[in-house]
Amino acid sequence: MIIMAFLLNSTSQILETTCMFTLSSFTQMQLHITIAELIDNAVDEIQNGATFVFVDKILNPKDGSPALLIRDDGGGMDPEAMRQCMSFGFSNKSKIAIGQYGNGFKTGSMRLGADVIVFSRHQNNMKLTQSIGLLSYTYLMQTQQDRVVVPMVNYKFDTSTGYLERLNDGEHFRSNLSILLHWSPYLSEEELLKLFDDIGNHGTKIIIFNLWFNDDGNLELDFNSDPEDIHIVGDIKKIDTHSASKIVNEGHIANRFHYSLHAYLSILYLRIPESFRMILRGQVVKLHNIADDLKYTEFVLYRPQCGSSKEGVSVTTIGFVKEAPKGNIHGFNVYHKNRLILPFWKVVNYTNTRGRGVVGILQADYLEPTHNKQDFERTSLFQKLELRLKQMTWEYWDYHCHLIGYCKRSTGDPGAPLNKRKTHGSIDLHKMKRQAMQENVTVAGCDQNVLTTASPTDQTVDQRIINLMEVQKKLLKECLKYEKAEEELNLKVTQLRRKTQEAKHEYDTLMAEVKSLGLYLWEENGSVAVPLVF
Repeated sequence: MIIMAFLLNSTSQILETTCMFTLSSFTQMQLHITIAELIDNAVDEIQNGATFVFVDKILNPKDGSPALLIRDDGGGMDPEAMRQCMSFGFSNKSKIAIGQYGNGFKTGSMRLGADVIVFSRHQNNMKLTQSIGLLSYTYLMQTQQDRVVVPMVNYKFDTSTGYLERLNDGEHFRSNLSILLHWSPYLSEEELLKLFDDIGNHGTKIIIFNLWFNDDGNLELDFNSDPEDIHIVGDIKKIDTHSASKIVNEGHIANRFHYSLHAYLSILYLRIPESFRMILRGQVVKLHNIADDLKYTEFVLYRPQCGSSKEGVSVTTIGFVKEAPKGNIHGFNVYHKNRLILPFWKVVNYTNTRGRGVVGILQADYLEPTHNKQDFERTSLFQKLELRLKQMTWEYWDYHCHLIGYCKRSTGDPGAPLNKRKTHGSIDLHKMKRQAMQENVTVAGCDQNVLTTASPTDQTVDQRIINLMEVQKKLLKECLKYEKAEEELNLKVTQLRRKTQEAKHEYDTLMAEVKSLGLYLWEENGSVAVPLVF
């Protein structure tokens, strides 16, 4: 595999660079995470009207081998954006975008296979362009290139003739097209252009072919075990425990996400607009709210500090998995800007029973993810969060373990529920409800039934807490409903604006044609018909 640092040559439409070859940086990336990098790009296109991302297996028409297809109906890329997409180290993503680093396409696609061909159609002010680019490790190795060449061809749709025309047609175009036809799965320019038929007016299609094999000689991506899923070969974790626990553990999403792309995509985002769908091998992936798998749930407010400044607020949903004590499942699912970074992160040593079955969900936007979004940068804020989650796990377990059949641990404040303790920033529910509205605090996984426990001496107070939590749950559900409605309305506004611009441009074109033909339109003005002057 290769790491490439491209230099952009805008005049030749060929990207060239010196190259270094290494395996380590790519092989360290987990396969499902590399696919998620490509899904992130499609999700970022929701703001441009994207309504779906489609992931499936197709066959390479040259040799019949499996290839991976990822297609979306986002805004697509014009030729300049396409050149930038194929260039390492470049990103035009804003900081609010999930794939903000802009290199996910290159590193992700080359981790999955040796070669990738990209088709993108873009429409802007009735100007439609089509671009095709090839990033081929096979070509570079077999031709022993000392510089990386990424061939691209671009087209523009001529509205006056109704035909596609080549952009910058000349020797560079013919050379690029020749490389594309020789090293891609397609034998003719007509075949290449046929691949745009299912893209629509705008969108992008990525085909990754010559997929990698593992050390056993098998494809790393398993398309055969489940016709509605894509499995990662060798990542199925067999749990060596007693039979009852084994069934629970192996069937839980905490284990399945390691090898099942469907399971991983279902927890990849906290939320997506209802108008957007992730479609894996013909099946819509429904989001799985991990908080729905918990019982005896509580919310814990955490406000990290760095020096004298407050860096952000997160609310952790914590509880036992419903299967506890049978399931040996635990850890925290940490999201950043709606996207999962650390799934079932084990912050404590679970060699004994303490902490067993405790699972949490939180969104930590104040942390900085690593470039491949597999982890967070090891900053002081991250270390403080890790310490707090350890404390949170012990606290929750010590005061709730008796609910799942374990003996309650002896503590300095026996029987006190987690949300009543005043140390370590435990949550004041009434205050949190008010702050959540004022500060737009994200409560990860808030839409589940909430239970809490109380000591005998605090029964009356704890009933008030239960009532407040029920009120909080209803208010948060209302907030989420209005947020979803706002997202859908904003999307409709964007779509209507685009249609309005297209209609205006079409009207202007038609009026110009009428004028060029010397025709007049007549408007009734009372009893007199007068010509409209152009």
